[in-house]
Amino acid sequence: MDFFDSVVVFFQNGGVFMYPIVLILAFGAAIALERYIYLASVNSSNRRAWQEIMAALADGDFSKAREVAGQSQAAIATILGYGLSRTQSATRRDEIETAMEEGLMEVLPRLEKRTHYLATFANLATLLGLLGTIIGLIQGFTAVANANPTEKADMLSASISVAMNTTAFGLMVAIPLLLVHALLQTKTTELVDNLEMSAVKFLNILTDQAGARRQQSGDQV
Repeated sequence: MDFFDSVVVFFQNGGVFMYPIVLILAFGAAIALERYIYLASVNSSNRRAWQEIMAALADGDFSKAREVAGQSQAAIATILGYGLSRTQSATRRDEIETAMEEGLMEVLPRLEKRTHYLATFANLATLLGLLGTIIGLIQGFTAVANANPTEKADMLSASISVAMNTTAFGLMVAIPLLLVHALLQTKTTELVDNLEMSAVKFLNILTDQAGARRQQSGDQV
């Protein structure tokens, strides 16, 4: 209970600016949790879709590969689906690659969605903490100006201690939000890199299969 009581006293002494910082913490935590779950889900669904599409391509069944890509909600399925659809009307590698780049541009905003808010919330928490401290110091110095000279030192030190609570709490909220933002940014970058690498592998498989078909046609002739 001593720890809980200390937290309550610390919060109460911080003043009204503690409340918006708490709201920022709540919103930031909600966004961080949602983004982490979403990115983990995307990573898992990408693996499943990749395996199914590659299995169909290994059998030379482009219709099944297109069907799997069309039914899956995975990001990699969207990108490869663009490429597979393009294979019906284009044979050049660069045309298929351009189609998949279009798919990546469609997927990328969903991967990066709301993550940037965490950095903004961290800055807001820091600035609100500083603002609360400055206003608290102004109020403290104003009160000290009209106080008994013998009590000025004690009152000033007490008001400064209380005012610093807001800055401390703002930093306690901002630092974890910045760390989580960096973690999610790294995870998003890894996902995008994996998508781009998968797209290159897909193009190489198509190129190899096209070369094999041309070689078989030449042998038959």
